[in-house]
Amino acid sequence: MSYDPELKRIRWRCRRGMRELDQLFDRYLARCWATESEPQRVVFLRLLDCEDDKLWRWFMGYEHCPDAELAALVERIRQLPA
Repeated sequence: MSYDPELKRIRWRCRRGMRELDQLFDRYLARCWATESEPQRVVFLRLLDCEDDKLWRWFMGYEHCPDAELAALVERIRQLPA
C-alpha cells in the first residue's frame, strides 16, 4: 500500500468517536474513495464537515438530510455491504 498523505488526513477526519460512524466512513474510504470523481470526493468532504449528531440521524434513517447531494451519498454509504 502506497503512502498517500491526503488519504491519511481524510482518514483522520473520518474518526468521529462513534464506532458506527467510523465503520461507515472507513468502509466508504476502502471501497469507493479511490475510484470516485473529484466532484463526488468534494461531496464526501462536505459530509465530513457535518456534526456527528446529524450524521448519526441521517445514517440511521431517523431524519432526512436536506441537502440532496449529501443525502444521496449517505444512502450510497448505507448500502455498502459490511
